[in-house]
Amino acid sequence: MHMLMWSITPAVCAGISACLFLLIALKMFQQITIEKEMSNEVRKKLPILFKLSLPFIGNVRFIARNSSFKAAREHTEKQLLMAGYADTVNAVDFISMRIMLAIFGAIILVLCVIQQRTLIGLILQVILVIYPPVWLRKVIQYRHTEILSALPNMLDLLTLSVQAGKDFLASLRDIIQRRKMDALNEELSRTFQEIKLGKKRSQALRDLATRVGQPDLSTVLNSIIQAEELGVSIGELLTIQGDMLRDKRFARAEKKAGEAPVKIVLPLALFIFPAVIIILVVPIVLQAFKTLIF
Repeated sequence: MHMLMWSITPAVCAGISACLFLLIALKMFQQITIEKEMSNEVRKKLPILFKLSLPFIGNVRFIARNSSFKAAREHTEKQLLMAGYADTVNAVDFISMRIMLAIFGAIILVLCVIQQRTLIGLILQVILVIYPPVWLRKVIQYRHTEILSALPNMLDLLTLSVQAGKDFLASLRDIIQRRKMDALNEELSRTFQEIKLGKKRSQALRDLATRVGQPDLSTVLNSIIQAEELGVSIGELLTIQGDMLRDKRFARAEKKAGEAPVKIVLPLALFIFPAVIIILVVPIVLQAFKTLIF
C-alpha cells in the first residue's frame, strides 16, 4: 500500500504542476491580449469632403502655420482633442482643409456666376465654408453625450470592483476589457496606458479631464483626485458620484420631455394644420362651386 502511494504521488504532483503551469501561461496570454487591445488606437474616419481636400493642403499649409493663425490653431487643437481626432489630423492640417474648401467654394461660385446660377454658387460656397467647424462641434457634442450616457454605469462597475477589494488600476483595467469600445472606453484606455508608462495617476486623470472637456466627467475625476490626496474611501465617493450623475440624467430627461410640446408647435403649424385645413375646407369649397354653378 505504501509502495503504491509512493508510486502515485510523483504522478499526481506532476499533474498538478502541469495544470498550474498551464493556468499561469493562460493568464499571462490573456493579460498580453488585454494590453494589446487597449493599446490599439481607434481609427477615426474623416468625412469625404475632407478626404477630397487632403491631397491639396500642402499648398496652403504655410498659411495655417502663420503667426496670425496661432489662436485658431490652439482652439482647433483643443477641439480636435475633445472630438477624439487629435491622432487622425492635427490643427494645421484641419485649418488647411478649411482653407482649401473655401478656395473650392470660391471656384464653384465663379463658375456658377459664369453660368448665371449665382444663388446656387453662393449656397455651395457657404456650405463649404461653414461645414468643417459645424461638423467638429457636432462630433464633440455627440462624443460628450456618449460619455455622459456611459459614465454612471462605468462608475457602478468601478465602485463594485473597488469595494470588492480590487486596486483602482486593476478595476479600471478589467472594466476597459469588458466594456465595448465607445468614447469613454477609448479615453480610459488612453489614460490607463499613460499611467502604465509612468505618469502619475492624479496627473493622468487631470489630463483626461482637460482632454475631454466634459463638465460631469471633470467633476468625477477631480473628486477621485481629491479623495486620493486626502485618503478618503474611493468606493464611497464613486457611489455618491454615480447617484448624482443618475439624478442629473433624470433631470435632463424631464427637461427634454417638458420642451417637447413647445418644439412640436412649429411643425404642427407649418405642416399638420395646413394639411388638416385643406382636407376639411377643399370639399366644402368644391361643393359650394357645384351649387353656385348648377
